[in-house]
Amino acid sequence: MGKRYTIWTAGCQMNIADSQRVGAALERLGYDWTDRPEDADVIVLNTCVVRQSAEDKAYGRLMSLRPLKARKPDLVINLMGCLVGVRGHERLKQRFPFVDVFSPPSDPEPLVAFLTQNQVKAQEDAATRQRWALMDGDLLLPRHLQGRVVSAFVPVVYGCSHACTFCIIPYRRGVERSRPVGTIVAEARALVAQGVKEITLLGQIVDRYGKDIPDGPNLAQLLRLLHDIEGLERIRFLTSHPNWMTDELLETVAALPKVMPHIEVPVQAGDDEVLRRMKRGYTADDYRRLVARIRAIIPEVAIATDVIVGFPGETEAQFQRTYDLLAELKLDVVHLARYSQRPGTVAARRLPDDVPEEEKWRRFRLIEALQKDIAAEINRRYLGRTVEVLFEEKVKGRWKGRTPQNKLVFVESDRDLKGRILPVTITWTGPWSMIGRLPHPRARDAVIAAPASAQA
Repeated sequence: MGKRYTIWTAGCQMNIADSQRVGAALERLGYDWTDRPEDADVIVLNTCVVRQSAEDKAYGRLMSLRPLKARKPDLVINLMGCLVGVRGHERLKQRFPFVDVFSPPSDPEPLVAFLTQNQVKAQEDAATRQRWALMDGDLLLPRHLQGRVVSAFVPVVYGCSHACTFCIIPYRRGVERSRPVGTIVAEARALVAQGVKEITLLGQIVDRYGKDIPDGPNLAQLLRLLHDIEGLERIRFLTSHPNWMTDELLETVAALPKVMPHIEVPVQAGDDEVLRRMKRGYTADDYRRLVARIRAIIPEVAIATDVIVGFPGETEAQFQRTYDLLAELKLDVVHLARYSQRPGTVAARRLPDDVPEEEKWRRFRLIEALQKDIAAEINRRYLGRTVEVLFEEKVKGRWKGRTPQNKLVFVESDRDLKGRILPVTITWTGPWSMIGRLPHPRARDAVIAAPASAQA
């Protein structure tokens, strides 16, 4: 029996892309996937620390592997991602001596080197480095995902140099680095060859793509290059920053049929003083004007945002301004978080975490209830309409897919819909998902009964 690996992934879409990259690297070394950690020869934990709860979960999962390592001394445990970061991990080595390899975010090379050092001394072997360089430009999905992944993530910007006061990402993922255009296009082509129909370009501030390269291409130009890839059906990108969302980029989204009318642009707060303390670089009115520009340039656009409640010093009046802004703008999605102090950030060093936890939860639930009503109102507009849905997978007997605006749609059908873009007539809507039917269905195709609570 050959050697096997498994990967546990927490956190953002960038971590999902990183884990797939690690899987592809391991399979090039002859490893096979298993979903049973007890059967694995290599276990990778790809971690997130954007909030304390995510960090605690990573520590818990890591400690759960200690007895397994004691029973299987040859088991290789690789700790990867933002828990390790880019600035050394000596304290982690001391705390977790049973971990064999520590890998920074988006970098499988330490694990590849460790696994091959006794065979070919990979750290000094030019052939190994060449193999890894080729892989970076010709990434294939791990075998257990080939033909199964309809939508894939493609990192285009690593790290971040903006340094919002609440954010730990610059300290853990390093400075902003744009990937070469050729590498991104080659990766997208390789993913399409593996059955992928949609790619989402990733960056902590994705609309800053190319800003760190003298005379480099920008995100709008990259979108035009990717648009020409045969077999690629849909393109998305996230997450944007209000200060870098140009009219050129918005007009490119409007002009290119494969680029979806779906914009993710965090506001974080609706009060100017809170935004100043967050070091966001814009005002609430700036954000209002941006939303108006987006809606004017891109027809039928869906806009998603991020909001943090309970930021240090946030008063009730300041929170109310955030609430009122969201009630006014009526955005499609609000990714909501309670402020979590992260060690090393400017906010942690200079601003006391003075909003009580119960108050953070109260504010969280108020916006949660508001957004539920807003999302339900927006989705009701789709009732009776026919929309194009890209189907991803079958879940509990129903096909799950997404509209160009990234709305979740369920359809019941006996046909194999994976990877197909089909017109769907919406028959039921809720705040988090919609239900539809295929036009001119076959005998067994039917509209499914609306659930009491359909959630994404």
